[in-house]
Amino acid sequence: MSSPEGADRVPLEHKATAPRAIGCFVLTISDSKTPETDTSGALIREHLVAAGHTVVGHAIVRDEPTQVTAVIRTGCADPAVEAFILTGGTGVTSRDSTFEAVEALLDKRLTGFGELFRMLSYQEVGAAAMLSRAQGGVVRGRALFSLPGSPNACRLALEKLILPELGHVLREVRR
Repeated sequence: MSSPEGADRVPLEHKATAPRAIGCFVLTISDSKTPETDTSGALIREHLVAAGHTVVGHAIVRDEPTQVTAVIRTGCADPAVEAFILTGGTGVTSRDSTFEAVEALLDKRLTGFGELFRMLSYQEVGAAAMLSRAQGGVVRGRALFSLPGSPNACRLALEKLILPELGHVLREVRR
């Protein structure tokens, strides 16, 4: 029978052999943001670089499923893109369609990401956390995380969930 210590060692071993620098594409989904007002996209790029990752591209598109999916499909054709971090379009307004656009592309879902994000978000914003449709998954061998448009939500997701596990996620995706 394995000991609890042995069980705890497995994730540590996985992290130890995980890639350290991931090529990331940052996509802002917004009907109103411009390069000058895209604070969430800038925050994501800054956090990724500070953590040793590479931002291989970034863009802003309207909350239109065809625009969102076109950027992701194009990114999947580029071997430098190993992960996508999206911000915006995850709410429940009539214009929020990013969840459905991304959901249709995912090969695998990381349902725990959305669950954990909402749990952590609840601690900061209370019951309003249920309005977020943040999600994570795998698309064509790449990690994808779709975050709300709020800079505070992006910071929370990056610091508590994405950055601590991004290399580990990619290690597992590539197996």
